[in-house]
Amino acid sequence: MRTEPLFLKYPYRKSASAKVLGQTEEGGVILDRTIFYARGGGQPGDSGTLDWDGGRIPIATAVKGRDGAIVLVPAEPSPLPPVGTKVDQRLDWGRRLGHMRIHTALHLLSVVIPLPVTGGAVAADKGRLDFNMPEAPEDKAILEGQLNALVTRDLPVSVEWISDDDLDANPSLVKTLTVQPPRGSGMIRLVRIGDGANPVDLQPCGGTHVARTSQIGKIAITKIESKGRQNRRVTIELVG
Repeated sequence: MRTEPLFLKYPYRKSASAKVLGQTEEGGVILDRTIFYARGGGQPGDSGTLDWDGGRIPIATAVKGRDGAIVLVPAEPSPLPPVGTKVDQRLDWGRRLGHMRIHTALHLLSVVIPLPVTGGAVAADKGRLDFNMPEAPEDKAILEGQLNALVTRDLPVSVEWISDDDLDANPSLVKTLTVQPPRGSGMIRLVRIGDGANPVDLQPCGGTHVARTSQIGKIAITKIESKGRQNRRVTIELVG
């Protein structure tokens, strides 16, 4: 059972119809297509609701299942829609939009701090990246100013695809040391920030993003913490 990931093509879609393909032993629902982002790459799975004739369940998150399936996980044990049922999906849009704003801002943070990334996490109002950074930056305010300057440039954010071989020929596209882009399909999804042959940022990513950097809003760098001899954790928050 394979689920069509509508969120990859339509990240601003808040609702969609679908058909139930199956149920998991743990009480999850598998649809033929979904707008719910499945947890991965530091970004949480989406929440929302699933409605059908005679029933409704709140969805707490979405996770990746077997063979390309995406499993919607109910917030509590509930009667599930039977296989073949037509359902309506609705996102917790405020939470998803927060994820999109923060995730795009973290890509820009990796531009302002051009060092290898060792980890990261996205939430609806804040996020963080861990860098291979032996020495902490001298002035947090300068970094914050550079980050917000990129935001206010209103740069377009777009998606393109390259082959596994193309990625192997351009290993510098991968900024993360601990996580490599998923392979196996033959194609790698890239997120581009900026126009032309020299974008501000271009890297493999399977997450959801805003369409333009101005939609991120104002960002604050709230903390820079030591996480070992070689690592620094930089946390950002939405403030506008």
